Amino acid sequence: MTSISKIQSSGISKLPFWDVDYASLDLEQDCLFILEKVFNYGLWSDYRAAFSIYGQARIRQEIVGASYLKKEVLSFLCLILNLTPSDFKCYTKTQSLPPLWDC
Repeated sequence: MTSISKIQSSGISKLPFWDVDYASLDLEQDCLFILEKVFNYGLWSDYRAAFSIYGQARIRQEIVGASYLKKEVLSFLCLILNLTPSDFKCYTKTQSLPPLWDC
């Protein structure tokens, strides 16, 4: 079984990957992309599948390079992985211009 076909039997749903060809994703080469999509748009079962596939150490190593994570996801990952927000690329490279309206 190739790693390309493993994504389809990995337990990760197609839901987070609505905008890409799900079947063409490679679990190893597309690891960060898969993790970003799963944590931002996936279901709880997708979270569990990601931890099962990659393990906590690999997720901890990869996810800090994410270019975008929702605030809630960032907080969750900090708690679960024992990290601080400043460890994440997406936190340190926030928008440089303040919002036009402060609502």
